[in-house]
Amino acid sequence: MQKRLLLTPGPTMVPPEVASAEAQPIIHHRAPEFDPLFMRIQEGLQYVFQTKNPVLLLTSSGSGAMECALTGVCSPGDKIICVEGGKFGERWREIGKAFGMNVISEAIEWGTAVTPQRIEELLSQNPDAKAVCVTHCETSTGVLTDIKAIAEVVAKTDALFLVDAVSSLGAEEIRTDEWNIDIVVTGSQKALMLPPGLAFVSVSKRAQERAAQSKTPAYYFSMKAYLKNLEKKTTPYTPAVSLILALDKALEMIRKEGMENIWARHAQLSKAIQAGCRAMGLTIFSQSPSHVVTPVKVPAGIDGGAIPKMLRDQYGVTITGGQEKLKGKIFRIATLGYATAFDATTGICALELALKKLGHKFQEGAGIAAALKVLAE
Repeated sequence: MQKRLLLTPGPTMVPPEVASAEAQPIIHHRAPEFDPLFMRIQEGLQYVFQTKNPVLLLTSSGSGAMECALTGVCSPGDKIICVEGGKFGERWREIGKAFGMNVISEAIEWGTAVTPQRIEELLSQNPDAKAVCVTHCETSTGVLTDIKAIAEVVAKTDALFLVDAVSSLGAEEIRTDEWNIDIVVTGSQKALMLPPGLAFVSVSKRAQERAAQSKTPAYYFSMKAYLKNLEKKTTPYTPAVSLILALDKALEMIRKEGMENIWARHAQLSKAIQAGCRAMGLTIFSQSPSHVVTPVKVPAGIDGGAIPKMLRDQYGVTITGGQEKLKGKIFRIATLGYATAFDATTGICALELALKKLGHKFQEGAGIAAALKVLAE
């Protein structure tokens, strides 16, 4: 028998309480008993997003939320600035082009973050831009972007600021209203500790005004439809009711722990992982590492694909490898959502055992000792 531990940047581990809530008898989404549940969830989501504005609830993955967001506030032909620094940053561009928008793509080196100064330059060069689209945590590289500083730049213009926080919301500090972010999107299977299937979009007053003007054809992902139905305490189409019951429990757990404590927990766990890896002679790939996922360079002479495979098959610990140009060059360890200090140390322990078998030379126990030192602080 082998216990399994999920240390991936999504899907993440689901607490037993949340899994049990999902198994409750289903209720009808148009019945009166659904209304208080829906509004309680709306309040909980506003707490997580740190906003007083509406948070739309979609039955989709995070990519659906991105499509709803961009098509909801922009029209075909509109100029949008999209930052691409990894696999997921490409998605804003792909959605924009699919709907006939004029995409200004800013490609940056994988492993680095775009600077506020560069965004300011792009807006100066493109004063007619309708939106700036940025990824908060680029999951493929582990890079964290300073969206607070970028929001200050964008707020001085007529452009809306759209943030992909699919992997970061609930793990990294985001203060949507205070930082003047117009739209934040996320998915259920990350820090919100749910299975995949739900996505969320926060919409500022500026974004709501722009949504009323959007001419992009939309049906299922119509922002107008979701905003209109939210006023009636419902969704325009049948939602994933069982996942919503689970979300209710997850939000209750989040409120109980407190956002500041959750941000601090993620920071400590990621720092422990980073310290453990460095103590084994490994190098962190990202130049501005997030607290969501730690990307680690594969040591010379080691098969990059063998590391995640050995951890999963021999030790029951699932991590992820690199994507596209980083395939075989990095592996990624996430302590996201329902993760504790014991999960982090188990991951480091499994990594030590695997690297030893694969021939990497390091002082045995150094990784565990370094991680424990961080966790004891």
